Amino acid sequence: MGIKIVIVDDQAMVRAGLRMVVESDPGMEVVGEAADGRDAIAVARRVRPDIVLMDISMPRLDGLSATRELLDTPSPPKVITLTTFDTDENLWAALRAGTSGFLLKVSPPEQLIEAIRIVHAGDALLDPAVTSRVIASFAGRAEPTPSPRLDELTPRELEVLRLLARGLTNAEIAEELYVGEATVKTHVARVLMKLGLRDRAQAVVFAYESGVVRPGSMT
Repeated sequence: MGIKIVIVDDQAMVRAGLRMVVESDPGMEVVGEAADGRDAIAVARRVRPDIVLMDISMPRLDGLSATRELLDTPSPPKVITLTTFDTDENLWAALRAGTSGFLLKVSPPEQLIEAIRIVHAGDALLDPAVTSRVIASFAGRAEPTPSPRLDELTPRELEVLRLLARGLTNAEIAEELYVGEATVKTHVARVLMKLGLRDRAQAVVFAYESGVVRPGSMT
């Protein structure tokens, strides 16, 4: 069996379109659908998907609350938040809820397939456009609080964390630092381990909340 996916959106036509795209890839299978967050949790617990494509605005239970509940269970699925720029304000909350990435609803089909593969492989999907416009803007609502955990990082690891917070991929970080991609992968793994973080998405949250990256500066 390939990658198992649950689609969550309150619009039936959107779910149908997403299903068509996902099932065009022979390595992926839609194992369930839900029209609201409450049903999403029930479906996910029943079919145990690898990935949940989660809309934000839904009746009964919104996508943010459903994401938090899903990720607070043993062996949870990865969650990709489906969004439009009209819901930017919710995206920082989605990161804090534990989503592994964002996907714009207007994205082309091939980007959806690639997003699922990236997240399933254990990486996080943080589109630089979303990162710069959304995270930098809304992270500034709370004053950063330096974390003592930063003392565990080497200068190079701290630099990698800053680049992660800008939404750069491993390949882009490697180009920025003039090192191999395998070296970057090692640095990222050490950053996550030392800071006690699950994935790159959590690293972005940590970087902004601890003041490693200042809102609006992207440096």
